[in-house]
Amino acid sequence: MKRRNILIGMGAVALGAGVGGAYAFMQGPTQNNPAAGGAASGPQLAAAGDMALFEDDRILGADDAPVTIIEYSSLTCPHCASFHRGTMPQVKTNWIDTGRARLVYRHYPLDRLALRAAAAANCIEGDGFFGFIDVLFNNQERWSRNQDPMGALQQFAGLAGLSPEAFEACIADEATITRILEIQTDGRDTYEVASTPSFVINGQRVVGARDYGEFDAALTEFESEA
Repeated sequence: MKRRNILIGMGAVALGAGVGGAYAFMQGPTQNNPAAGGAASGPQLAAAGDMALFEDDRILGADDAPVTIIEYSSLTCPHCASFHRGTMPQVKTNWIDTGRARLVYRHYPLDRLALRAAAAANCIEGDGFFGFIDVLFNNQERWSRNQDPMGALQQFAGLAGLSPEAFEACIADEATITRILEIQTDGRDTYEVASTPSFVINGQRVVGARDYGEFDAALTEFESEA
């Protein structure tokens, strides 16, 4: 699918974004962190629920965690920031940090600004990736609604260690942008993802923002079945 058609589709999906927001995580141990702008790649591992993982997936948590959460999120979705601030810190503390779950974070940009922000994030390696995602959600209005959103985004990227030159190269990198859109298309085709946040937990899709009580109950059910 050509990029123009994918971006048009992203605009249509954005109309339904009100059903929920995406989320991200604070810093923690990661696995399978790729170099920036890595080429497209096929499945590398099998996760719980027969979910395929890619060698360039960003993963937070233990490899042997009984619950695997694939998250599809857009960095510009307002519900994303709300869900992340209100629910995900507890999920990280009670599930990821304790080895009960691991997170596979995948971008699902709903607009061009989210796509560029995702490209910038993918240039940050190791624990810094999840830290940067966390900062973007916590400060979403400050950069996404700024009169100069790209300038504001560049300032936050600078705090994460990207020079202005590196930032410009990252957001313009064709391989990185193409890979983000490939992952988005795979999520739509494989799991019927159509809005953010969408989660695939041990192979089952869970759609929409949930408070911690609801999300914890869902994870507990999947844990008992693992």
